[in-house]
Amino acid sequence: MGRFVYSMNVSLDLRIEQVPGDNGAGEWLRLSEELHREANAQTRELALMVHGRVFYETMEEYWPQAPGDASLPDYMREYGEIWTAKPKVLVSRTRHDAGHNTRVIGGDDAIGQLAALRAGTGGRISVGGATLATQLLRAGLLDELLLWTHPSFLGFGRPLFDDHEMPIDFDLLEQRSFAHGVTMHRYAIRDVKEPLPH
Repeated sequence: MGRFVYSMNVSLDLRIEQVPGDNGAGEWLRLSEELHREANAQTRELALMVHGRVFYETMEEYWPQAPGDASLPDYMREYGEIWTAKPKVLVSRTRHDAGHNTRVIGGDDAIGQLAALRAGTGGRISVGGATLATQLLRAGLLDELLLWTHPSFLGFGRPLFDDHEMPIDFDLLEQRSFAHGVTMHRYAIRDVKEPLPH
């Protein structure tokens, strides 16, 4: 059985976007070559990638062109090659086709299809997109978080999960430090509890 891993850059207050649509390009991110090479290595080891539509379209717009862009450093061109070649699943109600080694699932039983995908896949499956990650969390299908935490407190912006008010317990599996104060923490989701009374 595979493991769904929600991987995301976050601020100290667990925001993933400061401005709607900044698409991972916020000035609060402190991306270094060291960090990018580790992300490349983590992505290379994945069995599969599963993206929500907004996340997929952000990636689709940039990364397939990156390998041929001589102005980019080699580690960014390399990530473009990895992303384009890696088997992917796009979860969408509105798109019915996609390129770049991607198949599309959707409809009313998307979560059931993802549960079957998880059961039939060996290895780690990355999850891209807060909406999709929240749905998997609610369904009890999300297994791990891989958080790249940047030393910025945004105070506003999109949170790591959408409208999730239930306490969650985690086990720390791995942690590392990178340049510019960025840390990587990998957690196993141990237990999602009932909502606290208001």
